Amino acid sequence: MAWVSLIVAGFLEVCWAIGLKYTNGFKRPLPSALTITAIVASMYLLATATKSLPIGTAYAVWVGIGALGTAIVGMVLFEEPATPARIGFLVLLMASIVGLKAST
Repeated sequence: MAWVSLIVAGFLEVCWAIGLKYTNGFKRPLPSALTITAIVASMYLLATATKSLPIGTAYAVWVGIGALGTAIVGMVLFEEPATPARIGFLVLLMASIVGLKAST
């Protein structure tokens, strides 16, 4: 169950990171409220996961999922560059996340 909480927390991190783009410096009420809700939920689920997972592993996986997902969504929604090097490093990041899961 801790891994499920951690994965959901990572996906919520992607949501709030992307949500920051839409808040206009927290001047737009609905995107701001949704972003803050995602932040709180993500942190809560991360804290829940760390009850039974090592903090180093949980935090690294949480950040990794957030970074990987945010980079991919940025390429899709905001037409950020999808160069071969960038995609290669994202694949390495994914391998690192899977490796941390497999070694815990």
